[in-house]
Amino acid sequence: IMVQLVGSLRKELADSLYTCKVLVVGAGGIGCELLKNLVLTGFKNIEVIDLDTIDVSNLNRQFLFQKKHVGKSKAQVAKESVLQFCPSANITAYHDSIMNPDYNVEFFRKFMLVMNALDNRAARNHVNRMCLAADVPLIESGTAGYLGQVTVIKKGLTECYECQPKPAQKTFPGCTIRNTPSEPIHCIVWAKYLFNQLFGEEDADQEVSPDTADPEAAWNPEEATARASASEKDGDVKRVSTKEWARSTGYDPIKLFNKLFKDDIMYLLTMDKLWKKRKAPTPLDWTQLENKASPQEESPASGLKDQQVLGVWGCCQLFKHSVETLRSELREKGDNAELVWDKDDPAAMDFVTSAANLRMHIFSMNMKSRFDVKSMAGNIIPAIATTNAVIAGLIVLEGLKILSGELESCRTIFLNKCPNVRKKLLVPCVLDPPSKNCYVCASKPEVTVKLNVQKTTVLSLQDRILKERFGMVAPDVQIEDGKGTILISSEEGETEANNSKYLSDFGIRNGSRLQSDDFLQDYTLLINVLHTEELERDVEFEVVGEAPDKAPPPQSNPEEVNSITNGNKDSAQPSTSSKAPADEDDLMIVDSDEEEGAPSSSATVTSGTKRKHSDLDSDKSSTKRPRTDPSAAAGDEDDDIIALD
Repeated sequence: IMVQLVGSLRKELADSLYTCKVLVVGAGGIGCELLKNLVLTGFKNIEVIDLDTIDVSNLNRQFLFQKKHVGKSKAQVAKESVLQFCPSANITAYHDSIMNPDYNVEFFRKFMLVMNALDNRAARNHVNRMCLAADVPLIESGTAGYLGQVTVIKKGLTECYECQPKPAQKTFPGCTIRNTPSEPIHCIVWAKYLFNQLFGEEDADQEVSPDTADPEAAWNPEEATARASASEKDGDVKRVSTKEWARSTGYDPIKLFNKLFKDDIMYLLTMDKLWKKRKAPTPLDWTQLENKASPQEESPASGLKDQQVLGVWGCCQLFKHSVETLRSELREKGDNAELVWDKDDPAAMDFVTSAANLRMHIFSMNMKSRFDVKSMAGNIIPAIATTNAVIAGLIVLEGLKILSGELESCRTIFLNKCPNVRKKLLVPCVLDPPSKNCYVCASKPEVTVKLNVQKTTVLSLQDRILKERFGMVAPDVQIEDGKGTILISSEEGETEANNSKYLSDFGIRNGSRLQSDDFLQDYTLLINVLHTEELERDVEFEVVGEAPDKAPPPQSNPEEVNSITNGNKDSAQPSTSSKAPADEDDLMIVDSDEEEGAPSSSATVTSGTKRKHSDLDSDKSSTKRPRTDPSAAAGDEDDDIIALD
């Protein structure tokens, strides 16, 4: 039988591409390649959404954009550029967040296929739930450096994006950041917190002053205060609000310098026990450094500016200049204005580079170049254009299988950095069935949360647990107490009076059950409350049955493996934008394809087993909330944590 072809596709499939409607979420690294591939393959009806605008740093890999487009909507410019490939295509662009309630279940139902090209976990979680609610196939993807993966998600047939717990971020305690940094990343996190305390939104969990509650420092604060000779100099240093004190000095860079790098360090030195087995920090004094400075230190070194490592006086000058610039920006914005840290803002990046390096020097660490600091501060894994292109091509191939009605032949495909023993870079794996215990796609999602009902507020339940941990956008919570008491309402103003009250104030105790509904996601979660007074310090709650500090254990049979976690952070402000806080997420890498028993040549994996890739390098944290370790994979464009572009 002769098969009718239209180009390289069967006529039936080509006709299907001509009529079907697809949604692309994200127009960044993968999104640009994907949109170009779609129109060249024959797709005619495409809608694309992205909240982000084009930055200069995008131009080395997002080839639908040019320098003249900087500052414009990614989605809109991507549409215009793609139409030059295929003017007859019907493309709709939305410069918006996919989390916007306008994009409800009915919106998703009009598509035959949804393709994710996202860089953060919160948005991925949301699209996953919307596609489950609308029963639309979703193709999920991610890249990190040379690594990448693509998988297909179909309600009832495959694992959803949230079936397996993602590896949790490694953390360091607040006292390490504030008192005893031992790695450059500790100083960089401290400098980012300092930026927010001085110029941005103050957060009590991101304090930068010495931590007098450090359990390791058994000392007498009153005695230490008397011994810290400089504690009352330079504008009457108070240990209340860093921003208040900075404002009182008019953001004087030299007074700021002496407080942060002299007075606070001298205060730390009074905590004798901290330095019995550690090398004590060395305070810096602006006047002394200025007197010692040599003219050579001010002259630029050879080589690329971003890759130079400045001397101590060079960092002092950079600190002074960046504080003056940020102070001007703050004044231009008016009273009570706040700046937002952005790794692509030169003044903000100069501030973090200089402050982090000065702290590194004080604690006897080798200082870093601006490039290195930016990589760690922005959690950047260098984006590889070729990786994006390969993954975008694989997305389209999986899409063609779905539209051909061949869902059973779809695969999770891993792109590895090095060939396996069979000389393959691309490794396909059979799609896994849904997890029966998934708190998203199970028939009746249910979880048990361990917390202290006398210390957990309603606001904490809403923001920390329901929104941040369980990915809800606008939850409504009802207590199953026989009265149907409404604890949280998504309608503005209805239950705000409850926010500061504790769960115990509403009769919630050990064994209570809460029903949480998110009508946008068409999602209901039943929460069993397990009261405890034995949580670790700074831990607000635990989800029972998960090991948050470990990836899912590897299994021997590749068809039983459930560990796809390409994605990124997720935050209080989820969006398709790279500016959204990104969640930590690791790629899972395999070194064999579907056949069992193949020997492995890779140190990071074993035959037939999906494992967390240990090679991804490089942070969002706080003194009370967990701090991210640089060893978790980092993000391409996200401000915090792994960015799979």
